[in-house]
Amino acid sequence: MAKSKRRRTGGPGRPDPVAARVDGGNAELIPDPDRPHGWTLLIDSAPQSHVDLDDPAVLTFEYQRRLGHVADLAAPPGRPLRAVHLGGGAFTLARYIAATRPRSTQQIVELDAALVELVRTHLPLDPNARVRVRAMDARAGLGKLPDDWADLIIADVFGGARTPAHLTSTEFLTEVRRVLRPGGQYAANLADGPPLAHLRAQVATAAAVFPELALAADPAVLRGRRFGNAVLLASDTALPVAELTRRVAGDPHPGRVEHGRELRDFTGGAAPVTDAGAKPSPAPPPAVFQ
Repeated sequence: MAKSKRRRTGGPGRPDPVAARVDGGNAELIPDPDRPHGWTLLIDSAPQSHVDLDDPAVLTFEYQRRLGHVADLAAPPGRPLRAVHLGGGAFTLARYIAATRPRSTQQIVELDAALVELVRTHLPLDPNARVRVRAMDARAGLGKLPDDWADLIIADVFGGARTPAHLTSTEFLTEVRRVLRPGGQYAANLADGPPLAHLRAQVATAAAVFPELALAADPAVLRGRRFGNAVLLASDTALPVAELTRRVAGDPHPGRVEHGRELRDFTGGAAPVTDAGAKPSPAPPPAVFQ
């Protein structure tokens, strides 16, 4: 059980930060100075999520905005989705989908039960949102879902700022495809830096399971100039690449979308990852969070 405590630093009229020891490390909820009910979740000082309880449709982090674009384009505007979130954080994307697509049915799978308790206590979900939270391993939770259930599966799983090895393989993505309905989409938040060996291998791994792929990231990340996030999108049918490209390019931190031949070339001949040889994603350099 997470034992949280407030640190009296907020000042008059401002909420205080909340700190707690969770399974994954030291968690902090830091109030947003610009939004009265905005909070940033940090784990061991690494930013994980941002949420505005007054307006869950606000997405602040660059990668979360890109995942938000994916959710916006997964179906006609306003149509409810069946969505699975592997990795919970502050439940940011689940809140976003609940706000932008009312009556959506969603499941969050988060291994860190203490983190789930912390978020539920201090950043409660809208009681009208159809969101179920399971405290269990992401792959095990996925295995409990029926075939062809989900319109959208979002993977944003990090332990110690690294994606666990068992969530990087063709076997894992085969299970993802089983749970997706025909035409459904899978989106993963990936993190890598030069020489991008992990990111290239993850694209190759997805290509071994899904016929349609796209990759959205900061151009500097795609060129291997710095460590950062990339959103990988996969499906069994054509993706809305043109509109995704337009939206990603129009973000406050403009990104680029690779697909087709350019994305195949990006892999540089990388081999798909299997369970037998899977490794966690690389640890970010310390300067990333400074």
